Amino acid sequence: MKALVIGGTGPSGHYIVNGLLSRGYSVAMLHSGKHEVAEIPATVEHIHTDPFSEEALRAAIGTRTFDLTIAAYGRLRRIAEIMASRTGRFISIGGAPAYRGYMNPAVLQPEGMPIPSAEDAPVVPVEEEDGKGWRVAKTEQAVFEKHPRAAHFRYPFLYGPYQIAPREWCVVRRILDGRKSIIIPDGGLTLNHSAYVENAAHAVLLAVDRPEASAGQIYNCGDERMLTLRQTIDIIARTLNYEIEIVSMPREFAVPSRPMIAQPWTTHRVLDLTKIRTQLGYTDVVAPERGLAITAIWLKDHPLPANGSDEKILQDPFDYRAEDELIASWKMLCAKMPHVRFEREPGYTATYSGPGGKPRSSPFS
Repeated sequence: MKALVIGGTGPSGHYIVNGLLSRGYSVAMLHSGKHEVAEIPATVEHIHTDPFSEEALRAAIGTRTFDLTIAAYGRLRRIAEIMASRTGRFISIGGAPAYRGYMNPAVLQPEGMPIPSAEDAPVVPVEEEDGKGWRVAKTEQAVFEKHPRAAHFRYPFLYGPYQIAPREWCVVRRILDGRKSIIIPDGGLTLNHSAYVENAAHAVLLAVDRPEASAGQIYNCGDERMLTLRQTIDIIARTLNYEIEIVSMPREFAVPSRPMIAQPWTTHRVLDLTKIRTQLGYTDVVAPERGLAITAIWLKDHPLPANGSDEKILQDPFDYRAEDELIASWKMLCAKMPHVRFEREPGYTATYSGPGGKPRSSPFS
């Protein structure tokens, strides 16, 4: 059996390639050749070309045919068209921004994506609403027009080794730079679905194993358990044996946190994994806490070049002078906040607390 992986040097690529090898496939990787990954065995064929150029792609593939193509990189619409007569099966990888409200939550009422969002949730309908999301949705449509029995995966944010512009670097660099504080918005309670790279690859390989069940289907990818931004920072700091003060502010003030939440809002992005669990039997192969620890250590050992292209993509200026000024101003504002007395202190209670239950005004009452 012959498989073509378009991409393969990305964060989940070597897991996919090695997974195909373990299943008996002869694998060819088509990629630019700018990056090579040590985890790829020497037996894998490398086809070096520009995956974004239709002309170069056609020339590189020529008249070759494959039993399976996994398209994880490049111009997916053109790839789907080129491979229509050259492959038995087609598996493609796209992104969660296809969902309406993912990039622009204000278009929905109430504001924000449905929680969780299943595969049949509305996608971006018009370019004017969200240009990127609309293009992602149109690409999905183009894939199934050329490959009606394709399996398509909507990746969320990935984390792990080899990730380009990793959001976790926003935390790791501050730790490496000896920062004592980090700013988060709204308590850091935002849920932004992500997937450890090995988990994402595992999801794709399940479609390889179950061709009939996955034919013609779209699947959400993501870790089964989600961590908040605050939990993510805590795990990274603990992994690197570092203590850092977490300073929470309303999102309007917490400007330095934008690269970490990758959106100007703090609305949630939660994907429904019911379909991939029930149809393909998906479960995480790496727990998110373990995946974050691996990621933190990887970034510590493979730091991004300061002011390099990846940091520029993140759009984190690491402007510590401004951050210190903002933190000092916020703490001063909080200190000046007058103490407001209530005639009866607001509290909470367990509705079905049973005999002897009483209202509580604090967790320590």
